[in-house]
Amino acid sequence: MTDKPITWQRDADELPLRKLAPAMRRGMKGRCPSCGEGKLFRSYLKTVDACAHCGEEIHHHRADDAPPYFTIAIVAHIVVPLLLIVERGWAPDLWIHSAIFLPMTILLCLLFLPPVKGALIGLQWAYYMHGFDPRSGGAEDWDGVGFVSWTPPR
Repeated sequence: MTDKPITWQRDADELPLRKLAPAMRRGMKGRCPSCGEGKLFRSYLKTVDACAHCGEEIHHHRADDAPPYFTIAIVAHIVVPLLLIVERGWAPDLWIHSAIFLPMTILLCLLFLPPVKGALIGLQWAYYMHGFDPRSGGAEDWDGVGFVSWTPPR
């Protein structure tokens, strides 16, 4: 055989790779996933429209329902083992469990939610998801009502 093996090559119009870990880390710190300098949030969970430092548009992210789901999963993996350890070790009354673990759960959820949302925005930025793709020209695949816009092929 004289044929050379076929190897993968990047397309000329393909976007440059963005590193996922730094983008998610910046988002977790509440910083712009692009530059790491500008603020990501203007209030508790409300994102800025664009980074004040580098100008990266942030407003089109779609981290709507995912952050609470991930936050609940993370907090459950912390609280449930502690709850079981306390129950097996001391077997306190239900009101003591409630007095300890309900506030702990609420507090942990409130503490973890902004970093988780920031990490998911960083993930969307790193993978050019939604409006973070410069080739989309600002057009999004979301019509704002809850349905994905789609035109059938002709």
